[in-house]
Amino acid sequence: MVMPAYGSGAQPTVWQPVNLDELQALKSELSGKYCFAAGATLLRTQWEAGLVPVPEHMISLVRIPGACGVYVDGNDLVIGALTRLSHCATDVHLQQLPLLQSAMNSIAAPSIRNVATIGGNIVSGVGDSIPALLVYDAQLYWITDHGMEMRSLSSWLNGGHDGSRNPNDVLISIHISMENTPFTDANSERTSVARKISFYRKLGRRETFTASLVTIAFHGEVGTDGRWNKIAIAAGGGSGMAMRLTESEKLLLGVEASVMQASSLAAVAASQFVTYGDAFATEQYRKQTAGNMLGAGLWEALCS
Repeated sequence: MVMPAYGSGAQPTVWQPVNLDELQALKSELSGKYCFAAGATLLRTQWEAGLVPVPEHMISLVRIPGACGVYVDGNDLVIGALTRLSHCATDVHLQQLPLLQSAMNSIAAPSIRNVATIGGNIVSGVGDSIPALLVYDAQLYWITDHGMEMRSLSSWLNGGHDGSRNPNDVLISIHISMENTPFTDANSERTSVARKISFYRKLGRRETFTASLVTIAFHGEVGTDGRWNKIAIAAGGGSGMAMRLTESEKLLLGVEASVMQASSLAAVAASQFVTYGDAFATEQYRKQTAGNMLGAGLWEALCS
């Protein structure tokens, strides 16, 4: 039996379903007069700023089984959507995903990371984890009005533009394949890897505890022939939608790795990155900054 978490006089009423069946029943019963909550750090900020109204009901996801923790399922590394950012930053399994752990440590302050969840960071649509997860070709596992559904992160992000995103869907977990490479191969035969290069960068309006202006993530593998045989690059930041920079990837893929590629990568990335201007930074500033951060990161990595 689902019961309110607080007394009847509290506003809003918080519900804590203990399984997916109760969650679906609540969604039907409350008829859209609710919001989902986990850590609720972003929601609290929005309510305090008057950006969104406090809902009549909140459905807490904290008791949903399988929605918390990090574990291996076959060839997939699975991250429960309710896993705290602080846990993601230190989990031994996620040491295989250094870009994601770098992203986790760049978000807010330790006290916030102890409460906020990776699912909330993703569902915000603008979280700093998203560029790193795009590079890892993350798949999102949702409970929808029609049952369970798996969607790629990139497909879900595009749904914000084409109208296919349903606010009633609930993110349960994030899946990252550790067997089938998420990166683009230069040819059909796997070249032996001589070196891996990964970096994540975030630029905010101040050094820490601030929303990002630009975030970038880069992963590449250089074969024993000295050529890039795998490349994945993503950029995001602010309230814009993060994206894979496929033209930037094509620029490097199959080409001999060289510091001379830094300037051309910066130019192509700046041209391809789709972003926006606001009171804090112009569109051109964000585009140029994303390119410069990628070019500088590549230069530093190849010179080290």
